[in-house]
Amino acid sequence: MPMLGGVRPPIAALLCGLLAVSALTALGLGTVHEQDVPQALSDAERQIAQDAADSVGTSINASARAVRRSAASATPAGSSKPATVLRSLLPTGHPAAGGVLLDPRTGKPLAASGEKVPLTGVDAKDLARPDTGNIAPRVVTSGTGAPRLLLFARVSVPVADRKQDENQDQAGDLRGDQDAEERGLLFVVSEKVAAPAVYGAGRTGQLVDRNGKVCASAPTTGAALTAATGHRALPAAAANAANTSVHTGDVSGSVLGDGRNGLRRVTGWASVVSEDGKDDASGLGLTVLTAREVPPAKAGADHMWFALVAAGALVVIAVLVTLVLWGTMQRPLLRLHLSAARLARGVGEVPEERAELARPVPVLGFGEPGRAGRALESIRRQLLGETGPEPEQEVRRRPGVRALVLVCALVIAAWGVPLLFLLNRVPAAKAVPAAAVADQQARTEAAADRVQRSLGGSRTDLAAAASALSGASRERAAEVLRRERADHPTFRSLYVLDRTGALVLQVGKQPVRTLVPPTGEGITQVNTSGKIPAIAAYARIPAPGKAKGAKKAEDTAPAVVVAEIGVDALDDLVSRPGLGSVWLTDERHRVLAASVGFEAFQSLPSRRLTRLVAKTDAAPGGAGKSASGVLHAGTSPGEGLSVAAAAPLAQKGPAAGLGWRVVSAEPAAALKLAAYQVQARTMLAGLLALTAGSACLGWLHIVVVRPLRTLTGCAERLAAGDRRTVLFPVHHDECGSVTRSLELLRQALVERDRGAGADLAAVPAPSFQCGSAP
Repeated sequence: MPMLGGVRPPIAALLCGLLAVSALTALGLGTVHEQDVPQALSDAERQIAQDAADSVGTSINASARAVRRSAASATPAGSSKPATVLRSLLPTGHPAAGGVLLDPRTGKPLAASGEKVPLTGVDAKDLARPDTGNIAPRVVTSGTGAPRLLLFARVSVPVADRKQDENQDQAGDLRGDQDAEERGLLFVVSEKVAAPAVYGAGRTGQLVDRNGKVCASAPTTGAALTAATGHRALPAAAANAANTSVHTGDVSGSVLGDGRNGLRRVTGWASVVSEDGKDDASGLGLTVLTAREVPPAKAGADHMWFALVAAGALVVIAVLVTLVLWGTMQRPLLRLHLSAARLARGVGEVPEERAELARPVPVLGFGEPGRAGRALESIRRQLLGETGPEPEQEVRRRPGVRALVLVCALVIAAWGVPLLFLLNRVPAAKAVPAAAVADQQARTEAAADRVQRSLGGSRTDLAAAASALSGASRERAAEVLRRERADHPTFRSLYVLDRTGALVLQVGKQPVRTLVPPTGEGITQVNTSGKIPAIAAYARIPAPGKAKGAKKAEDTAPAVVVAEIGVDALDDLVSRPGLGSVWLTDERHRVLAASVGFEAFQSLPSRRLTRLVAKTDAAPGGAGKSASGVLHAGTSPGEGLSVAAAAPLAQKGPAAGLGWRVVSAEPAAALKLAAYQVQARTMLAGLLALTAGSACLGWLHIVVVRPLRTLTGCAERLAAGDRRTVLFPVHHDECGSVTRSLELLRQALVERDRGAGADLAAVPAPSFQCGSAP
């Protein structure tokens, strides 16, 4: 019967596995080279550009929605003049640089405000058609050469009478023909293209169009930015990359510039485009470009020598372990298999093969193979009648093959454990460059600005809704609230409180906790405990005027409209790729929202983070500063070091008085730094060596060592005179072959004893499966 498995496959697999690990060690560690600008800084610059691009896109989308909302809610009375209509659409304080009302039939302006709106290429008749959906914004060049963002909205103006005066029409009256009840106009707003918001000392930013022309810069001095980037073709190159990203799916990237004055330029670019590409800003073809000069890192030692030494040591260990296992286990077991088969043939019926019994059994190896060989030799001599059964003797057990396997495992562990836990460990304070810590702080400040902008936009939109609620009926007020909630998925609930604090109208989910009617408008934290943080924007509803029988208008008008902001929306605002774990905390440094799982109002994961946040607290009369550092950000030292930063939410605006902070912590090992790459690959090599050694030696122990120990016991008992135990092979390998041969020898001994007139009775004997574990 052919042998399956046996002693050779696990030993061969062990040799191949360790040699493969040594090759991976040489390649993995030898290919890591210290760079003067780590990849972590390039990735951070790309992510900073992506943050700025998202901020630009959010701002443009908010402006477009605001213009459309104004056009939908500020429909004037029928006899209004164009100038009156325009003033109602552009309230005081509107950020628009200019506005114009266009007659879609002629394309001529009926009224204008502010600077002249550049209308080159604007087809008013085509844009005013109601079946085309929302009109996409455009970036155009004004008469002065400055870029402008054009925002569009359709306005429906009712006509009060059916008279038409040609002179009045030429003067810009809104009266239509005799059959018309309302007239559609095109409202166009011109805004300055805002520069991207970039954070970090020495960082500059540009917003370029699809042709590579710079639309806005931060700092605003274009010459300073050009000198900082030092690459005049870079805006066009970034624009070209952004245009091709439509087909490739890459919407951001980074470029490493040349060195100058001991510094290297790191430039990041990102397209202003949403994930689905269906928002107002995605079709503009804008690209954000950020740049920063960083000092090059000191050239580190090449890791090739360490890789070769470690790989060579593992090769020596692999060969040594293989030779030891071959010489002390594989070779003796194969000889034992051949000797047992030879003796089994010698007790057969073929006369020519009986001479095999005359050849002694060679005793090779130590431990179980040697003991089994000596037992076979004793059985051979018993078959020849030279001696009788050997009495069992108590002998002191010496180390066997099990101890040999354990020693081999310890030798492999002596190579793998230091790589896994000791070698190539670099303190994070030395491994993480200061520029990476500064980038973490800059991105945290950008996250705080993103939250502040969202809360400010919610407050502004709620103030507009409060104006629409002034004097409205209950049905009209409910419709305004439903429309506002549909436009703001971040609003969990919208409700109106009267001047006594009673809830008079509510849409959406049940409020977590209602406010005491405040004055004015702003953002507030409603609760300080519970399962869900309640954060609300509120705005006072203007009084519609004095009513009959009322002393004041406030006696009949509701007091305030409140929008409760969902925590999920805040979680999405603070979550950013590559920023690690991010938390939004209140003034007592308790968690309100996070990018990871949290319990409402819990403390930060570590005291070190809390102390870092405390550094951002404002001094009396101050606004607070951002802070950053490399520290243990987890709950235990074993979690490793993190690059952490904390930033105040806002220094001005509606959220300034809340005392909130945005805190982030990115594991230092997650940064693409050469020191951590070497550490990770060193640990991987040690883990692979331990895994390969454990797997193969465990395999060897299961299929060889345990059956061999059982086989040795069977052979020694047979040599000691046990003729009653039937030996049954379990495995189809060397141990199974020896067991089959021992069973033939046992039967031959029984026949010999019976033929010699032995007194042993031929009774059924119990069965014992030799080859299984005792």
